[in-house]
Amino acid sequence: MTVPTAPTAPTVPIAPAAPTVADPADHATGTLLRFATAGSVDDGKSTLVGRLLHDSKSVLADQLEAIEHVSRERGQQAPDLALLTDGLRAEREQGITIDVAYRYFATPRRRFILADTPGHVQYTRNMVTGASTANLTVILVDARNGVVEQTRRHAAISALLRVSHVVLAVNKMDLVGYREEVFAAITEEFAAYAGALGIPEVTAIPISALAGDNVVELSAAMGWYSGPTVLEHLETVPVDTDTEACGARFPVQYVIRPGTPGLPDYRGYAGQIAAGSFRVGERVVVLPSGTTTTIAGIDLLGEPVDVASAPRSVTLLLDDDVDLARGDLVVPADGVPPLTRDVRATVCHVADRPLTAGQRVLLKHTTRTVKGVVDDITSRLDLDDLPRNHRPDRLVANEIGRVRIRVAEPLALDHYADSRRTGSFLLIDPGDGTTLAAGMSGP
Repeated sequence: MTVPTAPTAPTVPIAPAAPTVADPADHATGTLLRFATAGSVDDGKSTLVGRLLHDSKSVLADQLEAIEHVSRERGQQAPDLALLTDGLRAEREQGITIDVAYRYFATPRRRFILADTPGHVQYTRNMVTGASTANLTVILVDARNGVVEQTRRHAAISALLRVSHVVLAVNKMDLVGYREEVFAAITEEFAAYAGALGIPEVTAIPISALAGDNVVELSAAMGWYSGPTVLEHLETVPVDTDTEACGARFPVQYVIRPGTPGLPDYRGYAGQIAAGSFRVGERVVVLPSGTTTTIAGIDLLGEPVDVASAPRSVTLLLDDDVDLARGDLVVPADGVPPLTRDVRATVCHVADRPLTAGQRVLLKHTTRTVKGVVDDITSRLDLDDLPRNHRPDRLVANEIGRVRIRVAEPLALDHYADSRRTGSFLLIDPGDGTTLAAGMSGP
């Protein structure tokens, strides 16, 4: 794998990548980009987020005043922009990020939901939470240290979670004299690792979050770089509007039976469309029963519509009086997925107590929860050099591994590669309701 040395934003396509500039219609409609920041401890994630919010004029005056006040009390001459996201007292006292901090902001070109995730290895589970719904991950690297273990760990998690786009932000370039050769060496090393993981696209940007170089405005100190700033790339990167390859899916969340004089016979099935589209008159199948029926109507925000698509929350009306309840799945009659009671998946263990073979669990998939047993833990992922540690006896907090689970009732579980919504699940302790692991179904 080669890395371009021309003074552009180094983009390392592992597979054919989409154009880096979105369709102008995206800007007109104000598309939503969900992205997460990740990286090792002290790589400057919170400072980057603070700088992004500050320089894009997304910080309210009273917020900035509060940050300036705290910074002055600490003896700092300039406001510590990391405090815009590090909101917990323990985070501010230790100068680290512990929990996922979500921020919502917008520019004239796009709306954003940002998840600032922790860098410590003991908070890997929090990074999984923040990146699980992201379209893009910004992975920071300290230019002085280069690619470290947590850099590789966060890249591997981004690959496992099928994040479409990765930005490598080489931070603290001011501390290495803004040297191009430092940036090029880090980019080349990261690109090789990303290629082994199967990450489809990496865009590298040299920045100084503290000084603001290449975050919102181009840096005058790095004349050798002529690519986009971080914000410009976030505003123009294509957003995958429909990446689900599994067909339409509608998990039933609630059965609506008003029983009022005005609606004596109304029976609707409410929920959020997880993938694809449904239309009035379409033949559908209810799983796991296998009952076939026809969509008689679709209510959206109290009004009838002919067609509804993901991720809309709607109420379906069916022609037949079928036995349907919370946890059932409505799918097109011409695209019925197979049912299984043997689940094979990759899981990230998030609980403090370990996950062991033979352990009884509850498996929550969309709106359906079934009993199950962990049949086997087949391997544990070693994120240092990517081999798998075969036959571990357990998974502890923050570890990622492959498992086999036997469930008591059949599930229509898609592969995670085909659908992040219907290919994911949670493992729950049946005794106290604690979440044990986040799972991604796959062969």
